[in-house]
Amino acid sequence: MSNGDKAADLWVFGYGSLIWRPGFAFEESVAARLHGYHRSLCVFSHVHRGTPERPGLVLGLDRGGVCRGLAFRVAASQAEETVAYLRAREQATSVYLERHVSLRLDDRRQVRGLVYVADRKHLQYAGKLPPAELLKLVRQGRGQSG
Repeated sequence: MSNGDKAADLWVFGYGSLIWRPGFAFEESVAARLHGYHRSLCVFSHVHRGTPERPGLVLGLDRGGVCRGLAFRVAASQAEETVAYLRAREQATSVYLERHVSLRLDDRRQVRGLVYVADRKHLQYAGKLPPAELLKLVRQGRGQSG
């Protein structure tokens, strides 16, 4: 497995808002698949879509399945700054674990990429909720991001 075009470059996997609003400079983006995780409404949101008193529910990456998204290649010179930005953005309440995982790019390359996955031990991990509870939490979700 290679790390893409340059060994020192950073790859970042995006599956939600990182696709349409990455917020960092990148050299290329390629459609990609992350095996072993799937998108799931499994995270109680206390910041972006809710508050601790009135949580919303947001998508996180949970174990099992496959997730399609985009892989962004960040120049080595921007890697440290990009990771700092992503930690501030994704780790507001430390509900995600930072991982370096294997990504399969649609152009057939395989690279190691940075991704944030739901921490099943965190108090904000919602797990698999009944449909009525999912709907209630999504509808009541109001926070910094809407």
